[in-house]
Order: sequence, then structure tokens, then C-alpha cells
Amino acid sequence: MTIKKWMKSPKGYVILSLISLLLIATIDYQTSNGTINCLIAVFVATITDILCMLILKRKNIKPYGAVITGIIVAMILSTSTSWYVIVFTTIISILSKYLIVFKKKQLFNPAVFGLLISIILFHTEQSWWGAFGDLQGWTNIFLLIAGYVVVSRVNKFPMVFSFLGTYFILLLLTEFFNIGDASDAFRSPFINASLFFAFFMLTDPPTSPAKDKQQVIFGFICALIGVTIYSLFGGLTYLFTGLMVGNLFNLLKSKPSIQKVKQRNQSFHNV
Repeated sequence: MTIKKWMKSPKGYVILSLISLLLIATIDYQTSNGTINCLIAVFVATITDILCMLILKRKNIKPYGAVITGIIVAMILSTSTSWYVIVFTTIISILSKYLIVFKKKQLFNPAVFGLLISIILFHTEQSWWGAFGDLQGWTNIFLLIAGYVVVSRVNKFPMVFSFLGTYFILLLLTEFFNIGDASDAFRSPFINASLFFAFFMLTDPPTSPAKDKQQVIFGFICALIGVTIYSLFGGLTYLFTGLMVGNLFNLLKSKPSIQKVKQRNQSFHNV
């Protein structure tokens, strides 16, 4: 694949968009800690992914997805996160692609799984600095532009609109009926987290549906579960848990199609 074709591919768009956000965030934060963490995460993710593909004897070794996972992990974790936590989180994220599978298809978004395990084991802090979580509100313009580019390239607008619409409406309702405290969800870094999450994590092609109708349902389920957990328990896991439930829903929706393929194959052999 030539560089020009790669840049026009979905993963090329995602990587370039994330790097653009990374550079802007690094300049505004005036620190190199985040960039160093990103380099560590990308290096570890790439090596881990390549080793897994070699062990499984994969012929097409292109760790572009691992690069995306590494960047996302580093951009979400706090810039003060220890290097060994970055390494562990990244390795767990990549291994989940190969160990937690069904019918040779990965179940969960790798970055989400790794970050969730990291929270459970290390109580890691998440600043979402790569989504400009601690910067002035006007910087969200860059986040919206990058998000639009990615979502349009992977054709996931129904999913994103469904998720964000349901997410914010439910948060307003919980605030109106005094169910939990949703006021923080409309301020940085929470709103930055929800936008970055919707644009770059929810839309992961291998773990999300392609058809418009299923995209809408998928986005609704992720938002419903996420807001429910946020309202009842708070914490940092609500977005991740919502997406993992959505990933399981996507798996259940794909099972009938798998059965149909088996039936067609069986009918062919019986002829």
C-alpha cells in the first residue's frame, strides 16, 4: 500500500487525526510528558501486536490498529501516569484482541478493555488530556473537526448522533429529576471525554455495527448503560462499561448472520 492510499484509508485518517490532536495538546500543555507516554504506548502496542500476529502466523502484518490503540491509551491516561502502568495497559489492550474473541472476531474495543482493567488494578487517573480536557473550551473546535473527519470516513454518523443525542438527553433528565449529579458531565473534562469517546472509540469498525439501523441501536445502548452507571455510581468507568455492553450486543446481533452462513453452507453440501 502506498503512502497516498494509506492516508486515504480509514485507519490512516484516524492515525493522522489523533496525531494532529496530540500535537495541539502537547503545545498547549507545554509539557512533553504526554508525548513521551504516547511514544511508549505506541512502541509497546506495535511490538505486542506484531508478536501476536507472528505467533498466529498471520501473513498480513500491519499493526496500524495497534498504533491507534497506543495513542488513545496515552491520550486518555494522565500525563503523570507511571511508565510501567502505560506499558501494562497497552499490552492488556492489544492482547484482548487475540484472547477475548468469538468466532475469531474480537469482542471488545482494545483501548477500552485495557483502560478498564487499568482502573480496576491501578486506580489510574484519566485526564483525557489528548481531548483537551484541561484546556480552554474553544479548543474543542479542533476536536470536533478531527472527529468529523474520522466519523465521515468510517461512515458512523448514525451511531455518533444516536449516542450523543441519547447521552445528553438522559443526562438532562437525570438532572431534572435529581437522579445523581449530572452537572459535571456538561463541563470539562467530562464533555471532552464524551466527544473523544464518541468519535474515536465508539466508532471502532471491528467492534461496532456497519448497518445504519444497528448503529442507532448500538449508540442508544452504549449511552443508556453509560448514563445509568454514571447516575448511580459515578466514577470513571461509565463510558467504557457502556461500550463493552454495546460490543456484546453487537456480537449477539451478528449471531443470526453466522447461523445463516452455516445453514447456507450445509444446504450447499447437501445438494
